[in-house]
Amino acid sequence: MTTASTTHHAPGSPDPALRDALSTRPAPPRASALSASVTFARRALLKIKHVPEQLADAIMIPVLFTVMFTYLFGGAMVGSTREYLQFLLPGTMVFAVLLITVYAGVNLKSDITSGVIDRFRSMPIWRPALIVGGLISDAARNLLAAGLVVALGLAMGFRPDGGVTGVLSAIALVLVFAFGLSWVWATLGLLLRTPSAISAVSFLVQFPLTFASNVFVDPRTMPGWLRAFVEVNPVSLLVDAVRGLMHGTAQPGQIGGVLIAAGLLVAVFGPLTMRLYRTRT
Repeated sequence: MTTASTTHHAPGSPDPALRDALSTRPAPPRASALSASVTFARRALLKIKHVPEQLADAIMIPVLFTVMFTYLFGGAMVGSTREYLQFLLPGTMVFAVLLITVYAGVNLKSDITSGVIDRFRSMPIWRPALIVGGLISDAARNLLAAGLVVALGLAMGFRPDGGVTGVLSAIALVLVFAFGLSWVWATLGLLLRTPSAISAVSFLVQFPLTFASNVFVDPRTMPGWLRAFVEVNPVSLLVDAVRGLMHGTAQPGQIGGVLIAAGLLVAVFGPLTMRLYRTRT
């Protein structure tokens, strides 16, 4: 005959089995805002690693527009594809990077619609880390697009008078402005209903602003009414500063104007994005 042993514990004291299952180690400290943001940036980059098709735009847009416009229009416009490339390449770098800034809103909306953002809200982390981390990963995507344009241009015969310093400064300026613009798309990612709607709005806004600029042609050849718009177009102002840096003719006012514009975008749309994120997710 077997008698089952029963372990008794005093009333009010914790169950020994439960006590043994609980960890006696102190709870880990809460991740800092920077650490949480870097973690979400790494998450976004890992998604690209497993789904490399996400880089299709960052690769194809720089290659397609740099090669196509150089060899299709270079001879007709200035009589030499190599000479036209010196004018075109700074513009196509701006064009390529600005087009893919829309991913800031598309990826955010994808996280919202998939429901994964609800899991993140239950974690003891800095809440804006998801957005900030996404913008950090987008900067890597933008850097890839800018680097591809420059590398391809050098192979095709682009020779910047500003040297390495001018080219690196131009890339940095484009990335700063792209960071500011990304906050606009992040705001739309919280306002619009689907990722495809954000892409459609981006197409309707960015293509007119980009083509009605000085990216591809000199505004002096345009009608007066169109030239007046092109000269105040923010894309044109950015392209002027980038061209100046690459060719060693940049004026402090050009660079300062772009930095001020980028700062205003962050100052206006950054807090608006955070407010919407707290109230709509």
